[in-house]
Parts: sequence; structure tokens; C-alpha cells
Amino acid sequence: MATDNFVDYVKIHCKSGNGGAGSAHFRREKYIPQGGPDGGDGGRGGHIILRGNSQLWTLLHLKFNKHFKAEHGKSGAGGLKTGGQGSDTYIDVPVGTLAKDVETGEVLFEITENGEEKILVPGGRGGLGNTNFKSATNQTPRYAQPGEPLQEDWYILELKILADVGLVGFPNAGKSTLLSVITSAKPEIADYPFTTLRPNLGIVGYRDGRSFIMADIPGIIEGASKGKGLGLRFLRHIERNSMLLFMIPADSDDIHKEYKVLLNELKEYNPEMLLKTRMLVITKSDMLDEELKSEIEKDLPKKIPHLFISSVAEEGLVEMKDQIWKELQK
Repeated sequence: MATDNFVDYVKIHCKSGNGGAGSAHFRREKYIPQGGPDGGDGGRGGHIILRGNSQLWTLLHLKFNKHFKAEHGKSGAGGLKTGGQGSDTYIDVPVGTLAKDVETGEVLFEITENGEEKILVPGGRGGLGNTNFKSATNQTPRYAQPGEPLQEDWYILELKILADVGLVGFPNAGKSTLLSVITSAKPEIADYPFTTLRPNLGIVGYRDGRSFIMADIPGIIEGASKGKGLGLRFLRHIERNSMLLFMIPADSDDIHKEYKVLLNELKEYNPEMLLKTRMLVITKSDMLDEELKSEIEKDLPKKIPHLFISSVAEEGLVEMKDQIWKELQK
């Protein structure tokens, strides 16, 4: 996925439809000159509806198309004819999209399944026709109900990536290189921090035609949970990953310390992150011999599985995929 095409935050303006007015009609036929009320109800105004679409991975299609409008309901008519319903307007979004109130930031709902539909802005209800107001003491009501007015406002749509495995690490930990080697994704790679400015997704092929989705999240730095660096904008993408793959390069000054800093940033952002399955991979390990690996292993965290890999030399990648698949099946 081209990084320039990844859009995970948009504001859209939505206007639903007015409800149609009820009819204040009376039955008038040749031999029934004084028939009773027979005004039909007005039709409902159209809704603005969000619909999950698993073929979409980004909100790019909404970046330059931000205004959505539904059709008004039709008025009722004589003969108890109900007015036509206004056509709904559907907005297709990727699975994992949140709808938020633009003023308060409150989450209204989340789209979590393909084909799932939720009303973002309801259309106005149709007004009742005069036949609804007929009674023993008021047999000729000459009034009907107007339709409810439309609703319009700005809303925020925010995407949280749904992936099986999220890559977590400081800038230059080798996340983009790994993704480019084991998937068909083509992230930008360079020897300086923050090469990745947007999340990248790739499908990792596994044995017997099976696969899983891996997400390269832009590098975390100490203080990210408080908005430092790329901060909060990308930490939210990790929330929807089933498993977290912590990546620390073999030439790091203190691997255990880096792991603790990364873990703390996730905890500060959302303590529930610590409940996810974790795995540690030491990248750029082609520069290590067995003796150095043994020395490094002495100081690694004891509670999570670890592997030594090299994306460039393609060392340890098969074992890593086997371990990931095993954990995902749990």
C-alpha cells in the first residue's frame, strides 16, 4: 500500500432528509359527499448510514468527498396513501472505523464487521395524517402533523487498523524492512528515524495457502503516550491487533531497557494493551555469532518468547512465522 494513500482520519458533513408531512385530506366521492378524514402519513426522511466494507483499508475515498445528503420523505396523500420514504445514503468505510462527535470527541459507535450497517444521522420521521386524529368528539380533524426536520452536523471518522500482528519498536528497529521481506508491501525504508509516517499493512503468506495480516506501526519513542513524537495518532492502531511483535535491534545499548520503555508506553496509553499476546524479536542478528546470542539471552525478559532474526539475510523468518501462527491459533 502506498503510504501517501493511507488516510485514517477525516471529517465529514452529513445531512439527513426531512420527514414528509401528513395529509389533511377528506374522502370526497360522487355518492359520499361528506366522507371522513383519509389523509395518509408522510414518509420518513432518508438516513445517513455507515456500512463496513472489508475491501477498503483506508479512508482515502472520503478525503475529498466530505459532504453527504439523504433524500427528503414525501408527503402523505388522500386515500390513506403514505408518502414515499426518502432514499438512504450509504457511506462505505473500512472495518475498524469509529464514528465520533466532532464537538466532544465522544465515540458514537464502531464498525467491526463486513456488511455491518449503523445509522450515523437519522432522517426525520414522517408526520401523521389527519385520519390518526379522528375521535368520537372530533370526527373531522382538519389538521395533520408536519414531518420532523432533518439533522445535519460534522462528524469524525477515525480508523483503527484490524490486523493479526502489530509491529512495535523504536524508529529504525527494522519493522519496515521485515514487512517488505515477508509480504508484498513496499514501505519506504531508509537509515534514519521516522521513515514510516503512516501505518503499512501486508499479508504474510504461510504454509498450505494460509496467511495473516501484519501492520507496521510508525516508531514509538519514550513519551509517545503523552503525544510526543508521532504519539497518540498511531498508538490507537495497535489496539486492534491480536498480537504484538516487539522488535529491538541487536546493536541496541540495552535490549531489556528498550523493551520496558516500549511496554510502559503501551501501558500508559491503554493498560489493556498488556493483555495481548507478546513476542520479542531481536533484529539485525546476522552480525551476531552463537556466543554473542547466548550473552544477549541472559538479559532478555523471561516472560515472553524471543527469537533472533535478520530480515536482510532472511535468517529466522520461517521460525518466526511458525511461532506467530502458533500463538494466533491460541
